[in-house]
Amino acid sequence: MALEFLADLMDEATLAALFGVLTGVTFGVAAHRSAFCLRAATVEFARGQLGDRIAVWLLTFSTAMIWVQGAQMLGLFRAEEARMMAVTGSWSGAVLGGLMFGAGMVLARGCSGRLLVLAATGNLRSVVSGLIFAVVAQMSLHGWLAPLRQWLAGLWVTPGGANVNLLALAGLPEAAGLVIGLGFAAAALWLAAHRRMPWLSLVFASGVGFAVALGWVLTFSLAQVAFDPVSVTSATFSGPSANFLMFFLTDSPALDFDIGLVPGVFLGALLSAGLKRELRFQGFDGESQMRRSMLGAVLMGFGAMLAGGCAIGSGVTGSSIFVATAWLALLCMWVGAVVTDFLVDQRRAPLAA
Repeated sequence: MALEFLADLMDEATLAALFGVLTGVTFGVAAHRSAFCLRAATVEFARGQLGDRIAVWLLTFSTAMIWVQGAQMLGLFRAEEARMMAVTGSWSGAVLGGLMFGAGMVLARGCSGRLLVLAATGNLRSVVSGLIFAVVAQMSLHGWLAPLRQWLAGLWVTPGGANVNLLALAGLPEAAGLVIGLGFAAAALWLAAHRRMPWLSLVFASGVGFAVALGWVLTFSLAQVAFDPVSVTSATFSGPSANFLMFFLTDSPALDFDIGLVPGVFLGALLSAGLKRELRFQGFDGESQMRRSMLGAVLMGFGAMLAGGCAIGSGVTGSSIFVATAWLALLCMWVGAVVTDFLVDQRRAPLAA
């Protein structure tokens, strides 16, 4: 009833954008306070460590799954109506794009979501890398790189014009998703207890997962009452970054969830950093780091669009509803990151995010 009342007060596009802002602020605060970052987790793993950053990532990954699967069991969300489940998936795109994205986030020293959070704290390296990421993502979506992306994605696609649900493919009941999420959560909490992590870090890591579920439920609920079609989606930073960039470069910008998400994350991280007194300008350490970060941003921009999502979009959001290509892309991101860290950093650089 409350949603119908809001839909009567404002148009659906504006309401979708506000939902994006709400989801983004929640994500931004939680991601900043927990230092959530897939790149940091993969680097820990590559260096033979099971540390705090793997625990944070596992907890985010698992709580997103638990919240989303729980919402689905309560009838608050249906995965089959999600945008990434309803379109044809690309196995080849997941493999190639995932490997590229994994390599890129190690070179850039942060995944696309982490770069946006760090940019809000005054990290100018992340600002430059994030802008390059957004430009390349847009070029891969509708620009010069689009034909190459489409060709690579079309090499091996899912059948039937839709993606594949891993639970259905394995013949598992719907409740299995919740059980799998609880299993990952148990592993995360065991590791966190072993590391004696502060409980606030665990709360905020769970908050990142909650933001993913929040986005799914809000857009699904709006789609049920909207007169015009509304895309059922949640947190991801490849498409939204490209769309947010074009929002300011076109003469007829349109509001939607994606347009609200990016500034929402920035605002949430900015508020969190301000309250923690962590706002300070930081730049590149040298020319070599600048070249490395720029190359990493290019690889992430193209890789994310090819894989169908970034470290958040595929790695958490898509995985939470068991999109098969998202799980494959996530696996390839880990492989690409681990190999790149071994070949490029050779276990010499300290962990940084």
